[in-house]
Amino acid sequence: MKKFKTESRRLLDLMINSIYTNHEIFLRELISNASDAADKLYLASLTDSSIGVVRSKLGIELSFDREARTVTVSDNGIGMSKDALDKNLGTIAHSGSLEFREGLAGAAAGAAVEKDGEKGGPSTGSASPASGDPAAPAGASAPAGDPIDIIGQFGVGFYSSFMVASKVRVVSRAYGSDEAWAWESDGVEGYTIAPATRDGHGTDVILTLKPDAEEEKYDAFLSEHELRRLVRKYSNYVRYPVRMEVTKSRSVAGVGVEAADESAPAPAAPADAKVEYEDYQETETLNSMTPIWKRAKADVSDEEYAEFYKGDFHDYMAPAATFTLRAEGTLSYDALLFVPAHAPYDLYNKDFEKGLALYSSNVLIMERCGDLLSDHFNFVRGVVDSADLNLNISRETLQHNSQLRAIAKRIEKKIVSELGTLCSEDRECYEGIFECFGRGIKYGIYASYGALASTLADLLLYYSAKEEKMVTLREYLDAAPSGQEAIYYAVGDNEALLTKMPMVRSVRDRGYDVLLCTQDVDDFCMSVMAAYDEKPLKSVASSDLGLETEEERQQRETLASEHEKLLDALREALGEKVAKVTVSTRLADVAAGISAEGPLSLEMEKVLSAGPEGQFPRTSRVLELNPEHPVFSTLVAAEAEGDAEKIGRYATILYNQALLIEGLDVDDPLAYAQAVSELMT
Repeated sequence: MKKFKTESRRLLDLMINSIYTNHEIFLRELISNASDAADKLYLASLTDSSIGVVRSKLGIELSFDREARTVTVSDNGIGMSKDALDKNLGTIAHSGSLEFREGLAGAAAGAAVEKDGEKGGPSTGSASPASGDPAAPAGASAPAGDPIDIIGQFGVGFYSSFMVASKVRVVSRAYGSDEAWAWESDGVEGYTIAPATRDGHGTDVILTLKPDAEEEKYDAFLSEHELRRLVRKYSNYVRYPVRMEVTKSRSVAGVGVEAADESAPAPAAPADAKVEYEDYQETETLNSMTPIWKRAKADVSDEEYAEFYKGDFHDYMAPAATFTLRAEGTLSYDALLFVPAHAPYDLYNKDFEKGLALYSSNVLIMERCGDLLSDHFNFVRGVVDSADLNLNISRETLQHNSQLRAIAKRIEKKIVSELGTLCSEDRECYEGIFECFGRGIKYGIYASYGALASTLADLLLYYSAKEEKMVTLREYLDAAPSGQEAIYYAVGDNEALLTKMPMVRSVRDRGYDVLLCTQDVDDFCMSVMAAYDEKPLKSVASSDLGLETEEERQQRETLASEHEKLLDALREALGEKVAKVTVSTRLADVAAGISAEGPLSLEMEKVLSAGPEGQFPRTSRVLELNPEHPVFSTLVAAEAEGDAEKIGRYATILYNQALLIEGLDVDDPLAYAQAVSELMT
């Protein structure tokens, strides 16, 4: 037995038990290695006419044997000689693929120098495929439009096999050689290399699985279903077909049933017929090979995108919108993004996991990479694929978050741009999207303390009391009368109730539109935005909207001065419930209303009070009285009589009525009901 050419025991133990966290990725690594072997042979054939390889004939075979407890991954790629097996598998962390890639890059650079120096065309030196791991031929490169991505970088992927296998046997025959060699190891101290037999060039990796343990069920990998699932999850877009012989079933002649030509539709069996079935083997290609995100959008139909989305993201509905993004340069990548047509049931659950599927060279690295999406776009699904990512040694995470940040920034801009286009060009579609996901966009503005308002504000939609439809803030201002100094909004449970609110009607009577906001985040969002296009955002529930005319202001101040004793008596009767009591010119036909002073609005208080038990801040409330309402005359009369008890009872009733109008809870519903009953009797 030969020892591994490193501090074998410690490093191999690290490979098997520490670097990889997910045991099922062993198949991803082996298929990636097989794909690299096919790529190497194909690239060598580009500059060596003696290598008669047809790329369409290259492929990967997957099989298993339940009785022997083996899983085998085979390829007909370039294969390895005895020396290559010793070098590539006997030396942990030696990457033949990385060496090949660097050789290819160096050859391409050399060819470029020759061309620039006018020293003739590229060299026609050929590869040495018999070596099993050839350096790239001088001048070799994939033809334009036919890129080759050598996946392996670190030379450790193969050792992930020992996470699930008690023994690994590798049988390989290099292209152009008559000899085959077998490398075998239990992953503990070393390995053996011995002569073997193999028909044709390529490599077989045979894993003998470990016995099931309490926490690890290795038997699961000895099934068609599980192997098919792993291929489709991790290696669905490897460029070569991954084939497996699968068991299928078909009906055969039975009692009352005649055998039929297999190519013809099966005749309907009589109701009392006994149909028998037989199993047969058929080779099935498990992967789709061509990633839909690598194809030009013009070449892909909406139906194809919808089927891909529904299949890969497990949705029963087609997406509401599909965006594509292709970036080339220092960091090249392809992105395919989908906006779902409905919100998942757990979207606002704290355990909801956002993120895009992250691929590197068509191989899945992460199912949901959260760093690629901001929280306010957590509903977006899709794929990002880049061969330029600096992955860590296990290819399970990235080494440099700066790359992710760069991609995420571009994706953010793309989503904002595409949603903005939908808003202006396909309003019905966008309104459906916003109904499902608008809360998150609003929360993004609030959570950033308004920093994202310039990015996201144009995506907001609110119901216009005047237009009776959803409008953007820009559309609101475009329709506003000249001289309007603010954007007015009201917050409540629904549009129908808000329309009837006296504060809303007062603003509407002055010729201004009011945006009706019905989500719990609305007041917080408006508050941190503060303004849009230099126009302040003002809640109609604010104590001072600045809409009074000079005449109205003087009238209010005169009435407040004349009835100062009454207003003081009402405030004293209400105690700490209100900061002050005043008269108002904006209450339409109701006797009293509640407004708030300061940064905390009534709606904010209502939302905060619905949270977990505990202390929450309260607004500084103002009870406003309508001097034009008959009730005000009743109050004046009670004050003239000096009946403090009656004034106190009236104050409580009016205060509670104002709370109910605003949709706020009455402090003591029973006492309020009794006070109304006493008043009536």
